[in-house]
Amino acid sequence: MAGGWSRDGAVSEQIEASIADELARLKSRRAPVGDSLTHCAECEEPIPEARRAALPGVKLCIDCQQDRDSRKTQRGGINRRGSKDSQLK
Repeated sequence: MAGGWSRDGAVSEQIEASIADELARLKSRRAPVGDSLTHCAECEEPIPEARRAALPGVKLCIDCQQDRDSRKTQRGGINRRGSKDSQLK
């Protein structure tokens, strides 16, 4: 496939790199593992035993976790496609 100024296979490599970046980001957000805390790391409220048993390695109470989950996170990254204007200059 003709890719203009790019070498053969560059588009596939960009797609694979984007997928790998997204998978790494998702894996970093997985549930915690290890010992659970008895009290929340942010507000010091007790974490219920049922929550600690359901999520091994939990560090936050339900309210603090919901607050953290509701915050919009800024995703970094590289615009691998670029614009046509930038390629013409």
